[in-house]
Amino acid sequence: MEPPSSKNFKRSIELSKLLNQANHSYYVLDSPFMEDSVYDRLYRELIDLEKQYPSLLRADSPTQRLGGKPAKRFINIKHKVPLLSLDNAFNFEELLNWETRVKKLLNQNSDQKKAINLASLVCELKIDGSALALSYSKGLLVRAATRGDGINGEDITSNVKTITSIPLCLQLDNPPEWLEVRGEAFLPNQTFKKINLIREEQGNDLFANPRNACAGTLRQLDPQIVASRKLDFFAYSMHLLDSSNPDQSKNFSLSNQWDALDWLQSAGFKINPNTRNLNSLKEVKDFLTKWEQKRIDLPYATDGVVIKINDFNLQRILGATQKAPRWAIALKFPAEEAPTKLIKLTYQVGRTGTVTPVAEFEPIELAGTQVKRATLHNADRLDYLDLHAEDTIVVRKAGEIIPEVITVVKALRPKKSERLFLPTHCPQCNEKLIRGTKKAATKCTNKLCPAILQGALRHWVSKSAMDIDGMGAKLIEQLVKKRIVQSIKNIYELNEEILEKLERMGAMSARKLILSIEESKSQPWHRQLYALGILHIGQGNAKTIAKGFPSAMKLKSAALNSPELITDIYGVGSEIAESLKEWFNNEENQLFLNELKELGISLETIETEPLSKNNKKGFLETQVGNNFVLTGTLSSITRDEARDMIETAGGKVNSSVSSNTTFLIVGDKAGSKLNKAKDLGIKILDEEEFKNLLNHKNEKT
Repeated sequence: MEPPSSKNFKRSIELSKLLNQANHSYYVLDSPFMEDSVYDRLYRELIDLEKQYPSLLRADSPTQRLGGKPAKRFINIKHKVPLLSLDNAFNFEELLNWETRVKKLLNQNSDQKKAINLASLVCELKIDGSALALSYSKGLLVRAATRGDGINGEDITSNVKTITSIPLCLQLDNPPEWLEVRGEAFLPNQTFKKINLIREEQGNDLFANPRNACAGTLRQLDPQIVASRKLDFFAYSMHLLDSSNPDQSKNFSLSNQWDALDWLQSAGFKINPNTRNLNSLKEVKDFLTKWEQKRIDLPYATDGVVIKINDFNLQRILGATQKAPRWAIALKFPAEEAPTKLIKLTYQVGRTGTVTPVAEFEPIELAGTQVKRATLHNADRLDYLDLHAEDTIVVRKAGEIIPEVITVVKALRPKKSERLFLPTHCPQCNEKLIRGTKKAATKCTNKLCPAILQGALRHWVSKSAMDIDGMGAKLIEQLVKKRIVQSIKNIYELNEEILEKLERMGAMSARKLILSIEESKSQPWHRQLYALGILHIGQGNAKTIAKGFPSAMKLKSAALNSPELITDIYGVGSEIAESLKEWFNNEENQLFLNELKELGISLETIETEPLSKNNKKGFLETQVGNNFVLTGTLSSITRDEARDMIETAGGKVNSSVSSNTTFLIVGDKAGSKLNKAKDLGIKILDEEEFKNLLNHKNEKT
C-alpha cells in the first residue's frame, strides 16, 4: 500500500490533537469550543485519512475511543449496557450505503436463501441535547447517569429528579425487576432564551446554544439551579436485566422498537410525537425533507433524523461495533456550519466604492447547496478573524442566503503562514483607499473606477429600478471597458449602430435594447428614486417616500430644510433623512438630476386620469387583513408584477409568513412558507385565485 505523504502525516497529527482537545473541553472542562457539525466534519476527515493510510492510526487517535473522559466532580459509574453513540450519514447516498451493508450482514447471518427485506424502519427526530441512562429498580428511579465515554458515566440522579417529564415511579402495576431507559434531556428554545437574558443581565458568559446550556445545567452541583431551568426529556429506548445473566440485558415480550416506544409511553415517559414507523428509505427521505424545513417551528433543537431497524431480532443479529450499533444510523440535516481550507482572499468593489474582502475556499456542502465563497464584510471583521494564508476556516449558512466565515481553526494553521490584510489601493483602479474614522467600511473614492461605475449601472438598469431589459452585466462590462459608457447619461446616448458593433449583439438585439432604454424614461417616480442609488433607500421605503414627496424637488426641499417631514413618515428614520440630506447637498448629484430631466426622465409622479367606478385600485385598503406573502414561481406574471398589483390595490406584501398574514400566493416549487401557512391556517391562493381576488371575481374569498 502506498505510504502516506508527509503532508498527510502532519494533518493526521494535527487533527488528532485538535479533536482530543475538543473532547477534553466538552466532557471534562464543560467548556466546548467547537460546534458539533464542525467536529463531525473534522472527525470524518481523520477517519478517511486513517482508512486510506492505516499506518497513520495512532493509539491516541480520537477514532479509537468512544468519547472523552467524564467530569470528576460527580461519582463515576459503569453502565450495565454500554451507551453507544450512533454512526452518522451526511447525505442520502450514505444512507443507501448503510442499507446495503446491513442487508449484506443479515444475509450472511441468515439461514434463509432469499434476501432479507428490512421492511419496517422507525424514524425519530435527533434531539440536540444530552443523552441520559435512567435506572429503575422495581419501578422506582434509583440512578441517572450521563453518557460519559459510553462505558463510564457520571451519576447525576439528584439533578435528573428535577426534570418533571421523567417519572420517579413507573406507571405500571407490575414493573420489571430492573429497567434502564435511554433518552435525551433537552432545553426548550424559549427557556434557553430566558436563561441567556438573565445571564446577560448578570454579566455572565452566554450559552452558545440549547445543547450546551443543557449539558451545563445537568452538571450543576445545586439541584435547585437545575430545577429552575426546567429541562425536558424524550425517551427512545430501554433495556431489561436478564436474571440468568446479570451482566446482560434483554427485551422481554416486545418484538420491535415501535412497540417499545408505545410501552415506554404507557409506563409514563414522554415520547417525541413526531416519531414515525416507515417502510422504505424513500419514505425516510421524505420525512427528512419535511423536518429539515419544519424544524424551525419546533420548540426544541434538532439536527437530524435517527433511523432504526424496527425488528429486535434483526437488531440482535446485526449487533454493534465498538462504537455504535449497526442497526441504527443518524442522518444529519444539511450542515449549517462546516470547516474548509482557505484558498485565497479576493476583494470586491461595490457601486458605492466599498471594498469587501471575500474568502475563496475548497467547496463544501452547506444547507443543501455547494458553497465556495463567503464575504468577510470589512477590515474590522478581517482583523477580528486574524485570517492567515491557508487557514482552516469555519463557514456558516444558518438560515441565510449569503454564507459567512465565523471563525478560524488556529490549531490547524500552517507554520510561518502570512497574515492577510485589506489592500491599501483599489484592486480595480489602483486609487488609494480611504477608511473613515467612525465607519468600518474601506472605500475607493474614484468616481471613474470601473467597478463603481459598473455597479451603479447594474443598479440603474435592474428590474426593480429602471428595468432596462437586455442590458446585463456582460454588456455593461463591455460598454465600460470600451469607454462607450462612463455615466448613466451615456446609456441614453446609445444608438443601434454603436450597439451592433459589440460582441453578441445583433441588429435585432440592438433595436430591442434601444426601445427598452426609451421606455425606461416613463418608469414611475418611486422606481426612479430607488434607481438613484441613495444610501439606505431600498425598494420598499422608496415607494413610501415617493408617496409623501411626489417629486425630486419636493424631496430635496424637505431633506435640506425640513427633515422632520421625512421622519414623520411611518417606517422612515433619521438615518434615511440624513442620507437624503447628504445626497441632495452634493453638487455632482444636482448636476446628475438636471441631466436626467434633460433626458426626459420626469423625477416626479405623473398624474393619470381619474379612477373609473370599475377600477378596483385601493379596494384592499378597506379589507380586514390585507397582508400578502408570495412563494414559488408564478407562470403568467413575475413576483415583482404581483407585488405591484397587490400594492396598487392597497395591500401589503411581506417577506415571511406569520399569524398576521392574510393570504399566501403560491406558484410552482413553493418553499417552506407553504408548510408554515398550512400549519397556521392561512388562506392559500394559487395564481388564478389571486387574479380573481384582485378582479373581485372570487366573492367568497
